[in-house]
Amino acid sequence: MASKLVAECLFCKIIRGEIPSVKLLETATTFAFLDIGPLSEGHALVVPKFHAEKMHQLPDEFLADAMPVAKKIAAALGADNYNILQNNGRLAHQEVPHVHFHVIPKPSTDKGLIIEWPAQKADVEHLKELARNMKL
Repeated sequence: MASKLVAECLFCKIIRGEIPSVKLLETATTFAFLDIGPLSEGHALVVPKFHAEKMHQLPDEFLADAMPVAKKIAAALGADNYNILQNNGRLAHQEVPHVHFHVIPKPSTDKGLIIEWPAQKADVEHLKELARNMKL
């Protein structure tokens, strides 16, 4: 399982040690460190050691390790409430074009991740058609 890193990528540079970070955990396929722009104390990033911009481009063997690492970080933080967040693409609020997962403690209503959830009413027949068209 070889890592694939890119020269100009911010997270690839952090993984290679070219940019300093406060490392929490490193495995053969994952590098985790504290976020330098945290939403709350303990906000961490879990980054696969394979450069892919979006999750569907990441080989499964690199994806398989990310959630166990996030779980270890969440447990070590001891937070009763936390978010695991992963964004794909600029419109989805991805700032660094390298797959990564945020572990964000939610200690209060005004700290941590603050989001709106603009839920819409769904038509069940349309949902069924969508599921058929997805061909999983």
